[in-house]
Amino acid sequence: GLSCVCQPGFRMVSNNGGPSVTCEKCPENMSGVTKDGWNCITCPKGLTPEGKCRCLDNEILVERSIDGILLNEALCIQCNGSDHSFSASDALGNRCIRCEQTFINASKSCDCSSPNILTGGLCFSASENLPPKGIATVRFGQIGITLISAWFLKNLQASASACWVYSNLTACQALGNMCVMNMNSLTSSNTDACGLFQYIYANTARLGFVHSISFWRHNLPWLYYGDQPGLASQVLETHFPTRFSFKGANKDIKLQFIAASFDAEGNFLKWQSLEGGVLQLCPDTQTKLNAAYVFGTTYEQNCKIPISKILLDFANPVFYDIFLQYNDDEGEQYLWDVPVLNLNLQYNEMFVNQGSNRNNWLLTRRLFLVDALSGKDNDLGKLPRIIRIASKITISVRLATPTQRGTIYPPLITVAYTDVLIQNPDTQSVMVSFSVIYEMNQSEAQIQTDIALGVLGGLAVLWSLLKTAGWKRRTGSSMIDLQTVFKFLLFYAGDLANVFFVITVGTGIYWLVFFKAQQFVSVFLPLPSQEEDFVTYVGCAFSLKALQLLHKLVSQLTVDIFFIDWERPKGKVLKAVEGEGVVKSAAAPVSIWRTYFIANEWNEIQTVRKINPLFQVLAVLFFLEVVGFSNLALMDSSSSLTRSSAGYVAPWSRVLRFGVSAALWLAIAFLQIIYFAVFYERFVEDKITQFIDLCCMSNISVFLLSHSCFGYYIHGRSVHGHADTNMEEMSMNLKREAENLCSQRGLIPNTDVQTFQISISRKMRLQYDRIHETLTRRRGPARLLDSSANTFEQNTKAYNTMNKFLGSFIDHVHKEMDYIVKDKLLLEQVLGMEFMEPIEKSIFYNDERHSFTDVLYYGNETTLLIFDILFFSVVDLASQSFVLAAILTYLQQEIFRFIRNTVGQKNLASKTLVDERFLI
Repeated sequence: GLSCVCQPGFRMVSNNGGPSVTCEKCPENMSGVTKDGWNCITCPKGLTPEGKCRCLDNEILVERSIDGILLNEALCIQCNGSDHSFSASDALGNRCIRCEQTFINASKSCDCSSPNILTGGLCFSASENLPPKGIATVRFGQIGITLISAWFLKNLQASASACWVYSNLTACQALGNMCVMNMNSLTSSNTDACGLFQYIYANTARLGFVHSISFWRHNLPWLYYGDQPGLASQVLETHFPTRFSFKGANKDIKLQFIAASFDAEGNFLKWQSLEGGVLQLCPDTQTKLNAAYVFGTTYEQNCKIPISKILLDFANPVFYDIFLQYNDDEGEQYLWDVPVLNLNLQYNEMFVNQGSNRNNWLLTRRLFLVDALSGKDNDLGKLPRIIRIASKITISVRLATPTQRGTIYPPLITVAYTDVLIQNPDTQSVMVSFSVIYEMNQSEAQIQTDIALGVLGGLAVLWSLLKTAGWKRRTGSSMIDLQTVFKFLLFYAGDLANVFFVITVGTGIYWLVFFKAQQFVSVFLPLPSQEEDFVTYVGCAFSLKALQLLHKLVSQLTVDIFFIDWERPKGKVLKAVEGEGVVKSAAAPVSIWRTYFIANEWNEIQTVRKINPLFQVLAVLFFLEVVGFSNLALMDSSSSLTRSSAGYVAPWSRVLRFGVSAALWLAIAFLQIIYFAVFYERFVEDKITQFIDLCCMSNISVFLLSHSCFGYYIHGRSVHGHADTNMEEMSMNLKREAENLCSQRGLIPNTDVQTFQISISRKMRLQYDRIHETLTRRRGPARLLDSSANTFEQNTKAYNTMNKFLGSFIDHVHKEMDYIVKDKLLLEQVLGMEFMEPIEKSIFYNDERHSFTDVLYYGNETTLLIFDILFFSVVDLASQSFVLAAILTYLQQEIFRFIRNTVGQKNLASKTLVDERFLI
């Protein structure tokens, strides 16, 4: 459609290209047109459909004399086929050439008449022992179609006969190519392309081997490695005779793959390197295409290609025999054959090229990218009915085991073909992929992981049992009931989460360090399919840790707490008695504002942590995305923090992503904890210690029960007797205390210990519950504006009763509910439980570690930090985005903090009778 031509019977008068063509009809006596189209001529033997002169077979058309003068009448000159010339016309009928040698051998002429056999343009004598009659069919198993191929019909028998009779190299290569186009299919009763090839292979052992390779016969292509069971394992487990490293002079070394290429007719084309995208159908830059063969770099390329482009670019198939070039210790160059695993191979039932059992594989040698030739069932010049495309090519490099310094097994090329039925090439497309992977036997690592899980999981059971026993002791119960079992499962969930966390972090950091830092190659990263167990462990750790966090939140939000006010009235005041009209003296009221103040301070420290969560998230994100630590998670051998934007970027490793992010989280959190503990809390602000000091200055103690019979006590009784005083007296009190002019703050005289773990007796708990029942009858503070005076008085009376009871308990007033003060044993501190049961007397354990923070965020930093790491990692593993993971991690921190603050505030108001309106 780009230019005009003259119709048959018309000659050209002028032609300037494009539509500028002038034609003139030829006269009746010269109705033919010369081959160049410019002149009319008489044709003695008729015309072709195009209006040119026709000649018979074995004749050539002559339109001009030897000096170029146009003849009035064309001549059809017969080529001389006698034994002096043996000439015949060429395929175009333009000149006489020596006829094909097989004609001369069979008939001593250029005529292949009976009883000689003419096939594929070759002539064979009937007396020769020819191979069996071939079947010119090609089976396209994916779409269930078997068709008679025009290419096979024309060339199969001729190639097989020439290969068999004459050992013709080109014919043997062509026969091998047809076998490869038929997916190396082979059965004992079939005489298709592979059957003919195998027939010739089995009967030409006398020709010898090439390079002492028993599968490679002289004059025949090397298609198979042999069909002995287990042979594939032997081929694939031979040590490659060179070593590889990631560092030093061999950094970024490339695997030198080269290919011997052939066309469909069996002609050798050239030796060529695979660099530049020879096997890669997807277009890309030269740099990125060449990155496929950098040793240690996992490469992935996926794209969708229109069928029309494939038909245009790959009209004729090219076949490749792949080799890997290497140098020995003396610098000599050698080639190592690279086996091919064709997943579409159709062989007998003994061999299945699927699954991981190499003993059942049948390895081959030759492959192609696109076959648009064998699927033509009519004219070879038309579009094929079916094409076959190498839709997935994977080059796998496996590390030799037991691991030696930089030793690998021979690479394996795995290819999967897709059959496409041509309907509308302009709208059809196909997905193709090319990848290079590096793998090693992960069974030993899996065994070690299973052992670690078993051992640590068993220890977790024992630790959870100890926790459950401690919990039973602290609740004052000795019966094993359903609640006990449920509590054990909650403890075990948290401990098992820690086990999974330790194993996954250890695994991630192990691969990060040993893969990126190795010099001679000793490990390869797990493949995505081998990471599934690891991802499952991370998911289990997150789920169990989330359950533990919820358990701790519920425990913290249901603690019993009361503020003991030690302040006593100063003198008396006159007070009018309603209804009697008289004035009586009464004790001066004690201000409630100190209690409100302490309640607010407690409310503020409920969600204080040992680190700054926002800084933690931003710092991790900064190091990952800005500094470039995320590049350490790429599946390549480079340990650089930067990558070229123009170069190829390897896919992410989920194990490395977890390892890098978890290592950064832990490192930054560790530095934060050191900074806050060593510098900030010592020289700037320590909110926990300040709260204890504030209690002492406010003359208020904190009585806190986290279990039925266990809790904490903060002794805040002022050494000055009163705290409800003016500024001058307060300053004088502080000065006296600084100059050691007053007693020490501790519960026991001449001590400074103000915080205690308390284990109370059952009798004490019953008395506490009896008063507490009245205190919390309305489940919260009295509303001063709308409450009845009777209810308000009852709650005030209950509050005063509780305050008086706890104060008298601390002062050893109740001999039947007395307590002793002692130090905890080291083993008790390690196990987190108490050996002595408070039967007659309660026990106050000296606690200078401020263990009361266990009911706050501050004392559960490890749980919160691990949960943040796991939440961040789970989001990242699902989205492959550190930024999204950081944003969602910060949001969940804020959500949980809001819940903890809101519900904790309500619990504080409910348990202490502090009006929630005063908690700001």
